[in-house]
Amino acid sequence: MFDQRTKHGAYFALAAYGFWGVAPIYFKLLSHVSPVEILCHRVIWSVFLLLGILAYTGQLPVLRVTRRQLGLCLVTAILLSINWLIFIDAIISNNIVEASLGYFINPLVNVFLGMLFLREYLRPLQWIAISIAALGIGFQVFTLGALPWVSLALAFSFGFYGLIRKTLQLHPVGGLAIETLMMLPPALACLAWFYSQGAVSFAHIDRSTDVLLMLGGVVTSFPLLCFAAAVGRLSLTAAGMFQYLAPSLTLVIAVVIFNEAFGVERLITFACIWVALLIFSIEALHHHRRINLRLKTNLL
Repeated sequence: MFDQRTKHGAYFALAAYGFWGVAPIYFKLLSHVSPVEILCHRVIWSVFLLLGILAYTGQLPVLRVTRRQLGLCLVTAILLSINWLIFIDAIISNNIVEASLGYFINPLVNVFLGMLFLREYLRPLQWIAISIAALGIGFQVFTLGALPWVSLALAFSFGFYGLIRKTLQLHPVGGLAIETLMMLPPALACLAWFYSQGAVSFAHIDRSTDVLLMLGGVVTSFPLLCFAAAVGRLSLTAAGMFQYLAPSLTLVIAVVIFNEAFGVERLITFACIWVALLIFSIEALHHHRRINLRLKTNLL
């Protein structure tokens, strides 16, 4: 039986990853707006909402960081803005299947980057999982004649983002607030340029477009808050099991709702990734159990 804290954590995790999974529907509703303008509004309204949340909860002091943290936050802000822009453009340009593949690959990319930069030891089954995933991507290159650039760009941009954020140890909401604050000047400058060229959509199309653009802050902040609440109530292993919900929902939405192509070639690529993730997840679960067993044995 799960205790109430764990149950609530599971609900928050479902809300976070479920929301991330259906986010393409929101961006698809804005397909008549430039991806760059959507990104700018996502940044602007996120700043207002995140600062409001921190002020309401009395957590504004979490915005105080060292010079080193501030410098690295600039790097993470750039990586996050690149990731957001690629994702938005992928949705609008009917590459949702590729976007979902990117987030299926991401956990394996995280392990690979941990090995390269944090000197984390890769266990044999982790090597097998990464090799199978690479085989799947190689098959797509061989059959379709091109790398899945959108998928790889999303996976690696978010992987490097997570790698740097891991070393910063920032408050989840406060860290994102700092990053969006750093994105704010370029976002405002872009909107000013769009306005000068007569290419701005906000307040120039219809009210529904304006409302959708303003909801960019909610789309960004709500799942993050749910995720932070989930991590505080679940073990990292349990929370990690939910991460495949988002790309799974995104894939279903791409194929069922937006009728994107999902031929045999893509199915084989995805099958390789799914097998790799299954091996990766089972290995992680067994490794976690072995560590817990050793700790209990040492305490006896």
